Amino acid sequence: MKKRVILCLLCLLLSGCGSDSAAAPDESGRLRVVATVFPAYDFARACGGEHADVTLLLPPGAESHSYEPTPADILAVQECDLFIYLGGESDAWVDTILSAAEPKGQALRMIDCVDLLEEETVEGMEQEHEEEEHGLGQVKEYDEHVWTAPRNAAAVTLAIGAKMAELDGANAGAYTAGAEAYAGEISRLDEAFSAFFETLPDRTMVFGDRFPLRYFAEEYDVNYYAAFPGCSTQTEPSAATIAFLTDKVRAEKISTVWYIEFSNHLVADSIAEATGAKTAMFHSCHNVSQTELDDGATYVTLMEGNLEALRNNLP
Repeated sequence: MKKRVILCLLCLLLSGCGSDSAAAPDESGRLRVVATVFPAYDFARACGGEHADVTLLLPPGAESHSYEPTPADILAVQECDLFIYLGGESDAWVDTILSAAEPKGQALRMIDCVDLLEEETVEGMEQEHEEEEHGLGQVKEYDEHVWTAPRNAAAVTLAIGAKMAELDGANAGAYTAGAEAYAGEISRLDEAFSAFFETLPDRTMVFGDRFPLRYFAEEYDVNYYAAFPGCSTQTEPSAATIAFLTDKVRAEKISTVWYIEFSNHLVADSIAEATGAKTAMFHSCHNVSQTELDDGATYVTLMEGNLEALRNNLP
């Protein structure tokens, strides 16, 4: 109900905006790109260079699953040349924007750039709808965190570069070169992850948190256990789930319990305390903090940080 009211208010706001109220075109002639999440923002920055103005719609530190767009967000999307979004459950709020804004430019969904995997429920993982365990009325849901596999991130980068080149033919060569250069950096990162995992006799990871890393796990053959799937709206697992994960850590002598960025990591801490394990963060890159943004974080630097964390915390 709340979202319907917000949508109505936004539609009224936009319908009342004459041409004098609309955002002015970029007088510099640069391509205007709006991205909902940090990976798309970072890939577009790398492709666009000096020829594009790229805006991150999701505020630093914000939770994308529960985010509600502002009137300023609506106007930004309406006036941009290219709008890049996930297209999955975690940014369902984008439907509100697209319904109200009617963008003048083009849109690109990241999930259309790669092969998708279904969201997975592994042993011990908390399920939000127990009645769906038997498959009654289930709807196939895909995991939209496609960028967590570097190979996918490179593919999305190239797709963004190609779209930007299409929209701004005068600078097409620069967009293509920028995309290829950044995709090359990401591919080298992929090789580094592959080389690391090849050294491990056991690739088991336990997350006392959501697990938005299905593509990463698939890419490097990681065996994982977690409290919830990546798009779960739940944050407090049942006693049974915590007990299962605790027993798994003990039985397999797992040294580290993982959590993701912006988590309070209370579940991971609880499991670690009960088992004598340590905890560590794996950054899904879905969003960044204001400090990370100010310090120039990129997808590559964040994933390099993950690689270093894996080297320090996996046997």
